[in-house]
Amino acid sequence: MAKILLLGSGELGKEFVIAAQRIGQTIIAVDSYENAPAMQVSHSFEVINMLDGDALDRIVAKHQPDFIVPEIEAIRTERFYEYEKKGITVVPSAKAANFTMNRKAIRDLASKELGLRTANYRYATTAEELQKAVAQVGMPCVVKPLMSSSGKGQSTIKTHTDIEKAWNYAVEGSRGDVVEVIVEAFVNFNSEITLLTVTQNDNPTLFCAPIGHRQERGDYQESWQPALISETALQEAKEMAEKVTKALGGAGLFGVEFFLTNEGVYFSELSPRPHDTGMVTLAGTQNFNEFELHLRAVLSLPIFEITLEKAGASAVILASENSNNPTFSGISSIAALPNTDFRIFGKPTSRPYRRMGIALAYDSLETPIEEIIEKAKAAAKLITVNS
Repeated sequence: MAKILLLGSGELGKEFVIAAQRIGQTIIAVDSYENAPAMQVSHSFEVINMLDGDALDRIVAKHQPDFIVPEIEAIRTERFYEYEKKGITVVPSAKAANFTMNRKAIRDLASKELGLRTANYRYATTAEELQKAVAQVGMPCVVKPLMSSSGKGQSTIKTHTDIEKAWNYAVEGSRGDVVEVIVEAFVNFNSEITLLTVTQNDNPTLFCAPIGHRQERGDYQESWQPALISETALQEAKEMAEKVTKALGGAGLFGVEFFLTNEGVYFSELSPRPHDTGMVTLAGTQNFNEFELHLRAVLSLPIFEITLEKAGASAVILASENSNNPTFSGISSIAALPNTDFRIFGKPTSRPYRRMGIALAYDSLETPIEEIIEKAKAAAKLITVNS
């Protein structure tokens, strides 16, 4: 039985803990607030600011875990190298966690070192530098904080009047103690996909069927599997994903995002952990969902193959108001639907647009994916988050 220190305890962490509990692992869940979703199903928990390196050192020394599994980006990841030297396995590796904590390291690795096709980009640390960066990459362009999650601080610049607003919004949405943004030329893409990529210690890298998704406010609204993609584009995406995950090292599941364009596949971003769009796998689309795959890779349990069993879609359930005691109505209505399921994450508070749950729909692989997406969206609308 392994002892796992989970850093970040949101809805993705909760599903990972459930997968770990099913095969007898011990989990200590950590987050900045009490009663976070993953804490509700863990053996024990700690509440700390994970950007406080001393606090992080303290709980690592206290619990002496076998594995450290980051679930979020905002962690003092440079400490991970020391933990690895002490014999603790950082998932998927200290390098992967450190590089992907901010968009600068991972983008430079992908573009400059590995030569992957990416959007033209620049960095800026002040509003004045942002003006220059926009002039260099051109408009329209996308501005993102180097450290953020769920699309926070991300916006599109279409005119010069948008630049100051974009800077202020990026600063507001930034995590960590460094204020810096990446400015990306707009990629004229036809669609975007997430390619869940599983690296293993002693076995080949495996890929899940591609996942399509739609975003609003920089955060996903629906995801579906399988996504429509040509075999040529899929092969190109797999080759790019294998290059970047191999360069980062370690074993685990990576969510690798790509733009699909008329010119080919563009690398976008990477998360060294289960991906929010991958929650569609909770609909039973695969023989193992993304959380089970992550856990098995972490524990060096061999994964022979990943098979696509059915088509599925997920749609988010969002809050519309602030509440310190959110409740839900419509549960009976969604439960009565055929070929659907749902998850309520158990977040103790709500705010406008906060993701509080998901609706899931599934059907045979012969069913048009558009029908399944609409079914998931309709199911999500049946649940209301009450303040």
